Amino acid sequence: VQLLESGGGVVQAGGSLGRSCLVSGLALSSVDVFWGRQEPGKEREVVATLRRGSSAMYADAVKGRFNISRDSAKNTIHLQMNSLKPEDTAIYSCNVRKLGASYWGQGTQVTVSS
Repeated sequence: VQLLESGGGVVQAGGSLGRSCLVSGLALSSVDVFWGRQEPGKEREVVATLRRGSSAMYADAVKGRFNISRDSAKNTIHLQMNSLKPEDTAIYSCNVRKLGASYWGQGTQVTVSS
C-alpha cells in the first residue's frame, strides 16, 4: 500500500490550499480515510475523517474551513483548506485504515504566513 501526496506549500493567512493523496494497493471505496497534521513538538492529530457510509467529521479547530473528500474512481483523497490561519501551519498527512491496518502518507509541510 502506498500513499502519494501532492499539494501544500506556503500561503498567506486567509488563503486556501488543496491537498491530494493518491492511494495504490487498496481500493479507496473499501477504506476509511483521514487527514492528520503535526505541529513541531506536538503529537499528530486527526483533523478530518471520512468513514464509509458516514458524513465527514472535523476537529473543532478546522470545522467550517476544511473539507475532506474521496474520488473512488481515481483512488484519490482530497483536503481543501480555506480561510487558513497561522496556527494551521503543520505537516499534513493522509491516512487510510482497513481491518485494523493503518497507512500514512509521507507528509507535506503547509505554512501559513501572517
